[in-house]
Amino acid sequence: MTEHTPPTPTDPNAAALAGANSDLAATSSQSWTDRYSHSVMDTFGTPQRVLVRGEGVYVWDADGKRYLDLLAGIAVNALGHAHPTLTAAISAQLGTLGHVSNFFGSPTQIALAETLLNLAGAPEGSRVFFANSGTEANEALFKMARRTGRRRILALEGAFHGRTMGALALTHKAAYREPFEPLPAGVEWLPFGDLEALEQAFATNGEDVAALFIEPLQGEAGVRPLPVGYLTRARELTREHGALLALDEVQTGVGRTGAWFAHQVPTIGEGVVPDVMSLAKGLGGGIPIGAVVAFGTHAATLLGRGQHGTTFGGNPVAAAAALTTLTVIDRDEVLDNVNAVGEQLRTDIAELHHPLIAGVRGQGLLIAIQLTGEHSSKIAARALDAGFIVNAVNPQAIRLAPPLIITSAQLEPFVEFLSSLPRTADEL
Repeated sequence: MTEHTPPTPTDPNAAALAGANSDLAATSSQSWTDRYSHSVMDTFGTPQRVLVRGEGVYVWDADGKRYLDLLAGIAVNALGHAHPTLTAAISAQLGTLGHVSNFFGSPTQIALAETLLNLAGAPEGSRVFFANSGTEANEALFKMARRTGRRRILALEGAFHGRTMGALALTHKAAYREPFEPLPAGVEWLPFGDLEALEQAFATNGEDVAALFIEPLQGEAGVRPLPVGYLTRARELTREHGALLALDEVQTGVGRTGAWFAHQVPTIGEGVVPDVMSLAKGLGGGIPIGAVVAFGTHAATLLGRGQHGTTFGGNPVAAAAALTTLTVIDRDEVLDNVNAVGEQLRTDIAELHHPLIAGVRGQGLLIAIQLTGEHSSKIAARALDAGFIVNAVNPQAIRLAPPLIITSAQLEPFVEFLSSLPRTADEL
């Protein structure tokens, strides 16, 4: 065996690495943006900023400007940035065992599965499948629906379940789907929140329905909550007809709505227990991980050996990150903070009575500010310039999904920013 020789400065590969790494701290945002445009596929557009550091609920760009992060990587950074307990756990796990194939188990993977089943109140015989993202978790749900032997799948208008082919087939927005058709068939969309349409869908060949896919709050559609009682009736109908109730809690799970999972919030789920549930985003506190929780033996055995898989899903580092995130949320009583701060923020925004703000909605720290017109892009840009990261989730709404550890005091400058907005759209 020949000894490995480290690359020398004259090695082209070493030179490339040196060129990429030598100016990480010194290069300006504009320079990084120019380099981005020549090296990264244009699937996300031009970056709004190039971020280089984060701490708690704040991030800094390459020019040194600080921002209050009110998006948290789209509901991902549950514990904020560089949380000391989380970073220590990830470092310790990586220094012990970084990756093994799924031919083997690991203590963190097993402990995480047990913890999720416990938090979900899942009955005996329930099981967890680990993936790398929410899209992958929903892809697994789609395959589980197929394994029922039925071909009819119901979803809701406005739904967003991901961008891989199965998850995309469930996603309602035509602009996302049409460039990639034909997609897996059999999906029907019901009008959002329409109980009569839900009843009718099951009244007509209800025995052919494999699954009903629901987001307890539609995040990408503008943080739209289902009407009270809708999820309860969905559970009754799916049980009556032998169909799966599949809840997409990718964005709403892991404390985002003030409960471990949104369907556990009384005004949303009223005690509903689904058949399958997908998780991701906040689960790893910033480390990529997704999960499917299958409730009961029937759902847990729909995918047998060799019928689904993943290389990285449930790897020890991601599992350690998720287990630590859940532990910190419990230890620090973060769910209480989510409920208190979320309610205070919604109240503060509603009491502004600003002419450009039509209202505010949401649950916990998943919030939408409804606008009186299509002003969201302009307001989001103003917010960014003022040091606040928000999301123009649709032309008439701003989405907020800050770290779950944020305080009302840290949010006061943002409320003041909203109050200072121009009073008419023409001034934006």
